[in-house]
Amino acid sequence: MDTMLLQIFVSTIVVSLLIFIILLIKKLLNNHMTVKAHYHIWFFLCIPILAAFLPWNYFRLGEGIRYLKSLLFFHREAPLNSERINGVDASQAPNSNLLHDFTESVNKAAPDFVYHTFFIVWVIGVVLFVGAAVYSTYQIYQIKKSAVAVDNQKLNKLLEACKEMVGVKRNIRLRETSLISSPITFGIFQPYIFLPIKTREAFSLNELKYVLLHELHHHKSKDLFVNYVMWMFQIIYWFNPVVSYASKRIRMDRELACDASVLNLLDESGYIEYGYTIIRFADKKYDRTLKQIAPGIGGTKRQIKQRIQCIASYSRDSLLLKWKSKVICAVLGIVVLFLAPITSVIASQNDVYQFNGKNAVYEDLSAYFKGYEGSFVLFDSSKNQYQIYNREMSEQRISPDSTYKIYSALFALESNVISANNNKQVWDGKIYPFPEWNQNQNLATALSRSVNWYFQNTDREVGRKLLQDYFHEIKYGNEDLSGNLESYWLESSLKISPIEQVQLLYQLEENQLGFKAENIKAVKKALLIGEQKNGRLYGKTGTGMINGKNVNGWFIGFVDKGDDRFYFAINIQNKDGQAQGSKAAEIAKQILHHKKIY
Repeated sequence: MDTMLLQIFVSTIVVSLLIFIILLIKKLLNNHMTVKAHYHIWFFLCIPILAAFLPWNYFRLGEGIRYLKSLLFFHREAPLNSERINGVDASQAPNSNLLHDFTESVNKAAPDFVYHTFFIVWVIGVVLFVGAAVYSTYQIYQIKKSAVAVDNQKLNKLLEACKEMVGVKRNIRLRETSLISSPITFGIFQPYIFLPIKTREAFSLNELKYVLLHELHHHKSKDLFVNYVMWMFQIIYWFNPVVSYASKRIRMDRELACDASVLNLLDESGYIEYGYTIIRFADKKYDRTLKQIAPGIGGTKRQIKQRIQCIASYSRDSLLLKWKSKVICAVLGIVVLFLAPITSVIASQNDVYQFNGKNAVYEDLSAYFKGYEGSFVLFDSSKNQYQIYNREMSEQRISPDSTYKIYSALFALESNVISANNNKQVWDGKIYPFPEWNQNQNLATALSRSVNWYFQNTDREVGRKLLQDYFHEIKYGNEDLSGNLESYWLESSLKISPIEQVQLLYQLEENQLGFKAENIKAVKKALLIGEQKNGRLYGKTGTGMINGKNVNGWFIGFVDKGDDRFYFAINIQNKDGQAQGSKAAEIAKQILHHKKIY
């Protein structure tokens, strides 16, 4: 939920910034843009919303997005200041420490109830605005229900002539109704033009021609569709006054652009008549909610005044002015392309791994997960087959917590920060709550005891740039190291799915990642948990604790049974804060036992 709120917050900042840029351009370059360009330039507002759904990695922009994230998104984790240790009985295991959790707590700046409160307030606003949209749709329904077809032959012929002038080929239904006092147009799939009931008597055919030309241009310019997009913006960003102001400006620019399109079809003598026709609809009864989705020729006195001023000063666009408008829009487009990825820095699709599942069998293991939400992924390398419980969660990327240390160790070995024979680190004397941490460590003890300071030291020596290169090379989850270098793996920026954990373990064991054999052997030796007649169990736990609650429990590893190897990853989550790596290991061992794997 906090991720969703953060995404809304970031996108509203980007949208607001873009609105200010557009307003500034319109102000400074007012005389260098056509009236239509003043309207069409607003369409760029759609790009930041669409940005969250674009495949940035496909266009090789993923690195840029991660860089933006490192600049913008402040390390979400707070200082690590409390720890907890949990464990299960693993007396039969040669390396029982691997099944113990030495868990550091991440304190988030805002408690969960703050996120819930903001989310509820936002949802209430969304519901109210959706309600207003539904009410407007109901009004249109009532208008359509009450309207009668115009059977005046002259008026229908005039409509066809106007359609030919504007270039509209669709069937437009002309209706009269007593529920409106100013003409409006509506309908994307089946377009309508609604006239007030006494319009024919009050207006001449020439004045009605101007009305029809105006409404037909709304249809030709797809202004009704634009209205729906504007509604979407207002529903999402109902709390943002900048968006509300932009919506008013867009409606005004829409009418000015429509007026300009009509004037372009007339000779100069028709400009004055068209202006007088608009004046006659000034300040007519015009429902505020209705006008959001049904544009029309009328408006308030203030709006009509501005439109008349533009009509009075109208001149046809020169070729130079048209080219200036195109250049301005192109430059703005480039600016928007740079701004758009910002809204994707925490996009949800980056937190989901797309698994094709062609060689997967999905099974129900819910009986093992009582009291927990979770997933289990098993890969039988001899059969090249996955066995998966809970496909959705198995594809969801989450923090790897201490399971990342497998690869942190390998990166340190590969970069010669440590070696298989020389990997001792001296304890700096800082007192930790875990006695196992308050002593000198080597690679084997650091992995088995999950000693954070050991891997924080090696990460610092390897350096962020080289670490990032390694994570890209092996394609580790979202490959995002934008968080604090000492804790990017601990409920922070780095995320990986259970399926990806299994795939990486397989590639690692099969040495498909290109690491040195002696380095893999050193890490594998440190991961040995237990040995039985039918195989050896290797693994690593991980636990994520936020505000003192265990929210994320991992156990990943593999079983070596001679020529057969089984790779697995289990993740559990629990709202009550009972999800820890030791519990995940307990569940995994039960499943492996019942499957007669270990």
